[in-house]
Amino acid sequence: MGTRREARERAVQFLFQYDMNCPEDLDKELGLFWESQRTVAIADEKSDAKWGEKTELPPPTADEATVRLFAEPLIRGTIELREELDERIKKYAKNWDLKRMAVVDRNVLRLAIYEMFHRDDIPPIVSINEAVDIAKKFSTDDSGRFVNGILDKVKNDLMRSARNVT
Repeated sequence: MGTRREARERAVQFLFQYDMNCPEDLDKELGLFWESQRTVAIADEKSDAKWGEKTELPPPTADEATVRLFAEPLIRGTIELREELDERIKKYAKNWDLKRMAVVDRNVLRLAIYEMFHRDDIPPIVSINEAVDIAKKFSTDDSGRFVNGILDKVKNDLMRSARNVT
């Protein structure tokens, strides 16, 4: 798996957590999140660790730093623009109440739409493909099609508005 895919997966995991239990201190929560990700990865490597045993964490690897460097602006941007992103989702998700959507799907959509509208360095089709794959991995069997359908409508409007600007 590439570092950008891993970063997006981590971003969706944090956004899910944030959606379920909005923390007061985002910086502190992000620090705890990244530490927990490293702890779990190291515990998986050292399968002889015992429950409750304190694990000494080595410094982050270059790959871990790269993942965090790509994921954190995505997380912060998605959280900062959450209301705008939710309005866009409501516009395209006909007959779907945002609160009744699967939490994973809702956060995958938020992240992908954030990328599509606010990250010029990421082509919309890449955001869509990544979102569909992440939805398939972390959500229901139907989530890939659901996410693809909504994001395809977003992309069509995005492309139409880009053509009208020139």
